[in-house]
Amino acid sequence: MPSHSDIAEPLPSAPVRWGILGTANIARTRMIPALQSSDRSQVLGLASRDLGSARRAAQELNIPRAYGSYEELLADPDVDAIYNPLPNHLHVPWTARAARAGKHVLCEKPIALSADEARTLLAVRDETGVQICEAFMVRSHPRWHAAKALVTAGRIGELRMISGHFSYAKKNETNIRSKVEWGGGALLDIGCYPTMLSRWLYDAEPTDVMATIDRDPATRVDRFVSAILRFRSGTATFTCSGQLALHQFMKLMGTTGRIEVDAPFNPPDALPSALVIDDGRDLVGGGSEHVAFPMVNQFAAQADAFMDAIRGLRPVPVTLEDSIGNMAVLDALFRSAESGRWESPQGRGVW
Repeated sequence: MPSHSDIAEPLPSAPVRWGILGTANIARTRMIPALQSSDRSQVLGLASRDLGSARRAAQELNIPRAYGSYEELLADPDVDAIYNPLPNHLHVPWTARAARAGKHVLCEKPIALSADEARTLLAVRDETGVQICEAFMVRSHPRWHAAKALVTAGRIGELRMISGHFSYAKKNETNIRSKVEWGGGALLDIGCYPTMLSRWLYDAEPTDVMATIDRDPATRVDRFVSAILRFRSGTATFTCSGQLALHQFMKLMGTTGRIEVDAPFNPPDALPSALVIDDGRDLVGGGSEHVAFPMVNQFAAQADAFMDAIRGLRPVPVTLEDSIGNMAVLDALFRSAESGRWESPQGRGVW
């Protein structure tokens, strides 16, 4: 088992050499191209449980090494960091194995199936000395950092209410998102985003939460979710679904104004993005200001932020403590849907 001193730490001038666990769509279409767009990183290898599949994906994506098992990738001494986009129930076990192999790990959200499971990674991180980060790409987008700075500066007065929605339509009983035992369902898949952003914007943990959940009669995954998070200084509400028309919004309501973030979770890479600040003087936008942001690939921004953390230049974008706090809220929302009562999250994120 490697000690912290045994872990290869790339020099600031050397590209971080990445290995990819699996051939998930988000890896092939988003994260791998983002990593390959940077001269600070190299996608060195890709692993699949089937060598033929790994070789085909590696050839298609111009990745030099292919491995027929995840273990073989983790044993490669040339690999510095791992991207883990495996199904949700495999996030913790393979993140832990990668860390114990001396690799830094960027793990897709949700980092675990529960807060208790996520807490097991704290000991792994402390034992190995590697960086472990949950891949909430929105936390690296400059537009969200601007929104938080505006809230902190009091641009909309005191933040009192956050309202959000995230949905897409993908009813497919064979898809991994339709398997309860694998952590499928809307709340873990996409409800984690407004949960995380609300905690981040309030800079606090909710005191209690409530949720209603409608489950798919065939797969039993949560397909329609409505949630309320009560904070000491305000509330956050959101709805999410994997079986509704594609739509997203996030609105931040303050005592003297509001902020609305355009396409808050998946802004197009090839178009500028914006947020709207409105002082509420009328209902037709007389007091609104549109703040535009240049085109940015938030997956590339996330990778750069994580690689800076690997080099010791700044903290990881999302700490494990933060991830545990988020999972605790999601756990409480599931409990509330069963109990029909307000539930208090167990555990607290550290900011």
